[in-house]
Amino acid sequence: MSNQRYSPEFKDEAIRQVIDRGYAISEVAENLGVSQHSLYKWVKACRPSPEHSKDNELIEAKKEILQLRSQLKRAEEERDILKKAARYFASQPE
Repeated sequence: MSNQRYSPEFKDEAIRQVIDRGYAISEVAENLGVSQHSLYKWVKACRPSPEHSKDNELIEAKKEILQLRSQLKRAEEERDILKKAARYFASQPE
């Protein structure tokens, strides 16, 4: 077993070849002289876990809910202003 250390740049490039360019892990590992096991670990470490993506979805949903609540409150305030204006003008003699 080799204790060789690889630079972060080297790892990033290897990961990029697998994820962005779509090369097979076995092919990239052979071309770069890295074990497939190591490359699998690097790729897995950079991919978000399902739990992480669920957390992001929850955060986005909460942001959307807050935004929609804000829009609803503003629309209700505008409606109330228009109702008051309509009552005011309806009560005015011509």
